[in-house]
Amino acid sequence: MRSMTSQEKLYAIRFGGIMMIAGAVLLLDRLTKAWVRHHFQLGESRRVAAWFYLTYVQNTGTAFGFFQGNNKALLVLAFVILGALLYGARGLSERGGFWGALGVALVLGGAVGNVMDRIHFGQVIDFLDFRVWPVFNIADSAISIGTVSIMVGLLFKDRSAAD
Repeated sequence: MRSMTSQEKLYAIRFGGIMMIAGAVLLLDRLTKAWVRHHFQLGESRRVAAWFYLTYVQNTGTAFGFFQGNNKALLVLAFVILGALLYGARGLSERGGFWGALGVALVLGGAVGNVMDRIHFGQVIDFLDFRVWPVFNIADSAISIGTVSIMVGLLFKDRSAAD
């Protein structure tokens, strides 16, 4: 049995960190959605601050409510995206450095959270409501922040490589 190279060891450590962060995002997402499902009626909204409400809605579409009623197609698409993300995780985290790895972890945890909703409930549970934006959840936030993080990591690495 051959021993791992230093580069492989570094990636193994980084991959472990990615999985821990993704797991934490997934756990937070699942816990908050379970809390909302058990403490709110569908459609119920409670004011938390002048600019923020908790509103329990179910979304059968994508972000911003596009493609409503296409759960099966969206599940297939989600699995394809998850597969591509897992396939490209090493390259994204190596080329994007810390920010790329963090982004992969956030997107992975968020995507799995929303996929689990689609499998178990046939839709995604949303509840964060700022009244100026469509209602969303922790997984959606992680996916959005993670995508930006990957882009920042790749742009930063590209610039430093060009110098």
